Amino acid sequence: MSDPTPLPQREDNEDSLGLCQAVLFDLDGTLADTAPDLAAAVNKMRHDRGLEMVPLEKLRPLASAGARGLIGGGFGIGPEDHEFASMREEFLANYEADLCIETTLFPGIPELLDELDARGVRWGIVTNKVARLTEPLIAQLGLEERAGCVVSGDTTPHSKPHPAPLLHAARALDTAPEHIVYVGDDLRDVQAGFAAGMKTVAAAYGYCGDDIPPTQWHAQHVVNSPAELQRLLRDIG
Repeated sequence: MSDPTPLPQREDNEDSLGLCQAVLFDLDGTLADTAPDLAAAVNKMRHDRGLEMVPLEKLRPLASAGARGLIGGGFGIGPEDHEFASMREEFLANYEADLCIETTLFPGIPELLDELDARGVRWGIVTNKVARLTEPLIAQLGLEERAGCVVSGDTTPHSKPHPAPLLHAARALDTAPEHIVYVGDDLRDVQAGFAAGMKTVAAAYGYCGDDIPPTQWHAQHVVNSPAELQRLLRDIG
């Protein structure tokens, strides 16, 4: 389930993204297709319990919700269940052990980032994934030296949909929030971007959950592919 925080309400004069001086990206489901390795961590838990594997297609939409979504999809329990905390640690240990086996950047993302670099547009990553997982994954994806900032789920006292991680990233990039575009594939990304005063783009090519469709998140724009996102960022830059 998506976070219950109310949907942002876009004003009529916010249809244009305006001048874009920097771009921030969510990680899972926006920059990188991490679902295969996340699903494998859940399915290892099921295998160890003598249970059948859950198809990747069923778990993929839940990947942006992290451990909460994937354990829910794999075992039908949530954070309120007394077993959840220990299962979360087991899931994270499994995932950390095989962090980047099948994970890749989405097709078109390398070209998008190359163009941003060539144009001198600073970009960074803001994810709810904890730093112990974020940092080695970004290194293995070859983004460690390129990203202008990396903000993990435990970098600030709050995670998305709270605006604190995005505001931390804005300070790291020395750019006013109103001149930053945040791109994400989860409702919480749009909620966080709106609360931070940034312009928002919903990445409908990502995981997007199984609740409210991206077209109803009230983002300024919805894109269906990294190539479409690249064209959008070129137009507003």
